[in-house]
Amino acid sequence: MEVMVKKFQSKFQKVREEMSQWDDLQSRLISQFTNASHILNRLQVLQKSSNYGILNCVAGVKDALLEKQIGSLNTILVSMKRTLEEFHRIVLSLEKISRDGKQLVKGSSSRPTMKQLQQRVGVKPRLIDCLDGLLFLHEIYYSEYLLKTSVVSAISSIALMPSSASDLGALQQLLVDQPNIVTEEVQFLMDTIFAEDLR
Repeated sequence: MEVMVKKFQSKFQKVREEMSQWDDLQSRLISQFTNASHILNRLQVLQKSSNYGILNCVAGVKDALLEKQIGSLNTILVSMKRTLEEFHRIVLSLEKISRDGKQLVKGSSSRPTMKQLQQRVGVKPRLIDCLDGLLFLHEIYYSEYLLKTSVVSAISSIALMPSSASDLGALQQLLVDQPNIVTEEVQFLMDTIFAEDLR
């Protein structure tokens, strides 16, 4: 059983690496979203001829500025979609790690009983903690990925209609907060799995 716990701890080490990559992507996505929001706010201003003053005399200035901003927005939206693909890759990796963990238990030559799954040896985690923990992490990161996908989709829709800064602010706050990932719960799980390292 101790050998199996070690194997699970190596899986959780891989999860830690994926979570670190997630954090990097999170920073990138927030930056991209902020840039897209600025452009959307500028587009609201640039669409009104009254904001051009004397420049209204210059033929095509309004259209040229709008075209340039829309081009920049499209570039950012494409980048955001690529970032979402990287988030998705992490979610798929977490799913595979969870599935492999289940297979580790099922495929074991001495398949553990429910009592053995719940048995604790010293400060090492119980096997059930490992199994449930991997599943939990996959589920919360998958939920957060779905939320991010919806937010990016919403910003694409907002680009096509007048919007308020508060709509963009609310969407950005959803991205920043990551409501599906409860940091304290994730930290508690990791502390449980790696309890012997904390001593």
